[in-house]
Amino acid sequence: MTGLPLSSAGLDPQRRKLLFRARHRGMRELDVLLGGFADARLAGLSAAEADELEKLMELPDRDVLAWLMGEGPAPAGFLSGLLEKVAAFCNGRQPLAQS
Repeated sequence: MTGLPLSSAGLDPQRRKLLFRARHRGMRELDVLLGGFADARLAGLSAAEADELEKLMELPDRDVLAWLMGEGPAPAGFLSGLLEKVAAFCNGRQPLAQS
């Protein structure tokens, strides 16, 4: 990860909560992956994407890590592309263009 961590100052309550939860998952690997994504992209997510990220935070750590690492398929249409954006960020590649 590069750059400074995102400050919660100036974020709305939902995004402050998401930033904390992304950094404190319980599995160190997800703290790094999701925390890095949140630091880099949380402020620029749409309201719908922030809602989807909130849903992602409710899922079991092992499932989320497997999906992000490409070790298991995510459910079809899961979170309408947000998981792909997170996985692309975590794997250092650009997400596929949205159609």
